[in-house]
Amino acid sequence: MDEDLKTYIERRERALARVRQILIRDLKVRRRPEELDPDTPLFGAGLGLDSIDAVELVVCFEAELGVRLSDPSSAPRALRTINTLVDLALEAGRVGATGEEAHERRDQ
Repeated sequence: MDEDLKTYIERRERALARVRQILIRDLKVRRRPEELDPDTPLFGAGLGLDSIDAVELVVCFEAELGVRLSDPSSAPRALRTINTLVDLALEAGRVGATGEEAHERRDQ
């Protein structure tokens, strides 16, 4: 496997684990991490989150990963599925090779 692809997959898996952790710990989603399919919608028939949960999720993402949704019009797209949250974390560069950046940011 190409080394760049392997690195990307590892980063994506770490980001997915962090997003699942936030959903379970902070939003009280009552499922085990492996039960949270990355393509699961966050709202409606998916996880059933509501508008209050959306605000909580944005706050958690900012506190945990330092990720801000600076453009409010991008929120609906970024908060669509677990995968779109992972994309958001990766695009912001907050989950790196070791995943330590997010822990350090939270401790500050």
